[in-house]
Order: sequence, then C-alpha cells, then structure tokens
Amino acid sequence: MWGYFFGGNAKQKKELPKKAIVELREHISTLNKKSAFLETQVQEQDAIARKNVTSNKNLAKMALKKKKKLEADILKIENQVESLETQLNAIESANLNLETMKAMKQGAKAMKQMHGDFNVDKVDQTMDDIREQVELSEEISDAISRPLGNDLVDEDELDEELAALQQEELDNKMTDTKQAVKPPAEPVKSQLPDAPTGKVQEEEEDEDEKALRELQAEMGM
Repeated sequence: MWGYFFGGNAKQKKELPKKAIVELREHISTLNKKSAFLETQVQEQDAIARKNVTSNKNLAKMALKKKKKLEADILKIENQVESLETQLNAIESANLNLETMKAMKQGAKAMKQMHGDFNVDKVDQTMDDIREQVELSEEISDAISRPLGNDLVDEDELDEELAALQQEELDNKMTDTKQAVKPPAEPVKSQLPDAPTGKVQEEEEDEDEKALRELQAEMGM
C-alpha cells in the first residue's frame, strides 16, 4: 500500500485514493477478526483459571498470565484499528473533496463553453435590439389597424344620431301608454220586466179550470 504514496506512475497516483481506501478497510477487517479470536482465547484462559483456582494453583496462575498477555495484544490491535480508521476517514474526506473539486471544475468549464463570447455588454445590446424590434412591430400593427379614407367616422355625428334614436324610442313608448289608457264605460241601466196584467192572470186561471174539468170528465165525476 505504501508504495502508492511514495512512487508509481501518473495512473497509479490517480487511482491511489481508491486503492488506499480499499486496502485500509481490508486491513481493519483483518484486525477486527484477529481481535475477536483473541477475545475467545481470553475467555478460555479465564475459565481455566477459575476451574483450577483451588485444585491447581500453578495451572490457574499460568492461565491468568496468558490471559493478561492476550488482553494486551487485544489492546494493541484496538489502537491499530483506531489509527487506521482515523486515516481511512481522512482519506475518504480528502477523496470526496477531490471529486467535488473535479465536478466543480467540469461545471465551470461547461458554463464557460456555453457562454462562449458572451459578456454583459453584448447581452445588453441584444436586449436593446429585441426591445427595438418589439416597438417597431407594435407601430406596424397600429398602422395596419387604422381605417382608410371613407371609413373614417365622425364620433360627434354618431352621438347625435344615437340621441335622436333614443328620443324617438321614448316618444313611441309615451304614445303607446296614452292609447292604452281609456275612460271608464258608463254603467248600463238594468230594466226590470213589466208586471203581469190582470188579464193574463185570468187567462191562466181559465186554462186551469178547463184542464180540471176535462180530468173530472175522464174520471166520470
């Protein structure tokens, strides 16, 4: 790994951060596995010491000694892992900054290419040209929209004609209103029928008497 930091061609230097990150992660993983294995041995030696603490003190003492040695090795490995992780974080951060700068550089290059020969003065000139053409277009549109020759109409004359039409309409409405209003009709005198005369009553009585006599004759009375 260290050969990448102190030598190599341009391609190797370009790939250096990525390779360094990969190797550091692999080495940290190896150390963690080694630490886990030593931790298992520590537990085994602790069990041996506890088992022989009264029956075989020499064996128990030897187990404790191995346990202390294993714990010291584990501590060294943990310190190494901590150092490697610190270095890994620093390289990853530096590599991220490098990639960010590359992206920003590419972005600046793209913007420069898009802008080309543009500058503020040219942009202002272009905007002035656009505004000038818009104004010209509006003037042309107004000129085309104006009525020609005999199509010109006097607004005052139109107002007078409109007022005359309104007055005529008002007069017609007033005339219709007067015709609709009629004087009330005179009440019709009711005529009562003449009272019947005495002669008519006598004729009616004679007819009744005659009918009565005919009925009596039919019945043999």
